[in-house]
Amino acid sequence: MYRIWFERTLPPAYAHLLNGVAEALGPASATPETPLVALPRAQAIIAAARIQYNGAVMDQAPELRVIARMGIGVDNVDLDAATARKIAVCNVPDGPTISTAEHTVMLILATVKQLPRMNHAWGSGRQIDFFNAYDGLEVCGLCLGLIGLGRIGAYVARVASALGMRVVGYDPYISAEKATELGVECAPTLEAVFDVADIVSLHLPLTPATRHLVNAARLAQMKPGAYLINTARGGLVDEAALLDALEQGRLHGAGLDVVDPEPPEPDNPLLNRADVIVTPHIGGVTTASRQRLWQMAIMQALQVLRGERPPHLLNPEIWLHS
Repeated sequence: MYRIWFERTLPPAYAHLLNGVAEALGPASATPETPLVALPRAQAIIAAARIQYNGAVMDQAPELRVIARMGIGVDNVDLDAATARKIAVCNVPDGPTISTAEHTVMLILATVKQLPRMNHAWGSGRQIDFFNAYDGLEVCGLCLGLIGLGRIGAYVARVASALGMRVVGYDPYISAEKATELGVECAPTLEAVFDVADIVSLHLPLTPATRHLVNAARLAQMKPGAYLINTARGGLVDEAALLDALEQGRLHGAGLDVVDPEPPEPDNPLLNRADVIVTPHIGGVTTASRQRLWQMAIMQALQVLRGERPPHLLNPEIWLHS
């Protein structure tokens, strides 16, 4: 019987996927002081996002053959270290696409409609002439700037176009023809997006090259009164620079499903602002997406353990030389 270590507790609804095939290891036997206590026995890992799977962690499991990430991003998995140890790494790229894209659109609408500010004002007890004081926007006619046009960015582009928005995007890995198919104006540079967009939305992975991609200089490029949306990774944004842009009034608001670090420190000033919506990294999590994530991650782990190549293998070189 195979042995699979779970970073998150396996819900009972998915336990049948292991029946007669694999033993579940992980959180049930762990403590805060010894979170990896069962890891040394593992042949496979079903990974979430909070643990950094570096070489030292991998070496704790000498029989480890596969790390299956429950999601798209693998910035917490050292691919080079895994490849050097002939450990397969795979992800579930289609699992959270629809949920994250819908969450992005929700944050766009909620921020430009100023829902947190209006909710606070409505409950304040003050007499306010909302008809004249409210300055929420219609998104129809606004320019949405998308940084990244992968699965999620492409889905957001289609919804935004249906809402009547002009969509401008930057993605060096997408051809102009593909952008046209998506109804997106292809920007030649990042700066070109920040220059024209009323709303900038981030849909790219976190790497050393993209960390703090949104910094003081790029925030200063944005239109006065623009909005920033981030449902990708918190480290893409320099939060100190974002806070300064909000306090100076250069940005009108922000919608964030991710922060850096996660979970946020209780005194993170972005958490208590009326012009910022912060959700707890739930953009990709719905009932439907959670089912896809669990099923596909477990399926791929079992495929590798059986000697079968999984569909979303991220380091195929280990298969070529095995």
